[in-house]
Amino acid sequence: MPRIPLSDFLTGPADAPILDVRAPIEYAHGHIPGALSLPLFSDEERARIGTTYKQVSQDRAIHIGLDFFGPKMSRMVKQAQKLAPNKEVRLHCWRGGMRSGAVHWLLELAGFKVHLLDKGYKDYRRWALAQFAEPRPMLILGGLTGSGKTDVLHELASRGETIVDLEGLASHKGSSFGAIGLPPQPTPEQFENNLALVLDQLPQGVTPWLEDESLTIGRLNIPKALFEQMRAAPLLVLDIPRPVRTSKLAAEYGKEDPQQLTEAIQRIGKRLGGLATKQALAAIEAGDMEQMVDIALSYYDKTYGFGLDNKTNSQVIRIPSDTCDPRVNADLVLAAARDAGLLVTA
Repeated sequence: MPRIPLSDFLTGPADAPILDVRAPIEYAHGHIPGALSLPLFSDEERARIGTTYKQVSQDRAIHIGLDFFGPKMSRMVKQAQKLAPNKEVRLHCWRGGMRSGAVHWLLELAGFKVHLLDKGYKDYRRWALAQFAEPRPMLILGGLTGSGKTDVLHELASRGETIVDLEGLASHKGSSFGAIGLPPQPTPEQFENNLALVLDQLPQGVTPWLEDESLTIGRLNIPKALFEQMRAAPLLVLDIPRPVRTSKLAAEYGKEDPQQLTEAIQRIGKRLGGLATKQALAAIEAGDMEQMVDIALSYYDKTYGFGLDNKTNSQVIRIPSDTCDPRVNADLVLAAARDAGLLVTA
């Protein structure tokens, strides 16, 4: 069966969806971004075949696989037709072996045009992990909690700047409060897969902006090779007064579920200290978001300030501002970057 390399597979026809024939549990753990699940075997069937392969023989495992495959062939073709009305697909399994080969045969028999990935999803993972070590120019936007860094990033994007929204990809804002109001985080493997594709699609010759992050965003880790590049890149730090940041965060969190805010405070309770934790919880109960935020910022400002003193970035540029307005701060950030020769004025 003819197979195509990963580069051709990823840039294949836009109207030919990627079909992943691995078991549902494999797909859920991590898949090529945009791929659709068309499992040849259920999780239980896959487990039984694997056990037979290890404990009995390859031949017996193949026979069991064929027994499972036969009754579901018609259903798989019908499902593929729903997923790919044009009857053209890109197809893969784990290593480009028997599973994708069997479905390739079936779909071609049903009149589909099939592009089969050489070496399967395993090759995508190898490629994805290699993206993080690729040397890339970048600019890092920093600032204390509540500075509105993400808002500024999006404002920069609206002005034609290139950004990599790590917190958006991670579905988390990075603090104990970071999951509130957001969908569940992806798996670590899926986060890496999505991030790798974003990095690969960055325009050539353009310096992207990223937000200053710790190594972890929620329960996800930024790949170490990429994180080391972020630590070495120029850092532009928004310096916004605490009362301004407190007002911004109080307005945002005042719309959220008090129970989730309570749980967020409890997660950092040991670091806040017993008295501060008690005061913050009482403020939530009283609906006093300003006080709750101010107490939490005591911890986060100290933590970020300590980290800033130990930065290893090639340049650290402080940008004073008296507002969290992303339009104003985007102007300031761009001006500072140009003055420092980090951006070329068009």
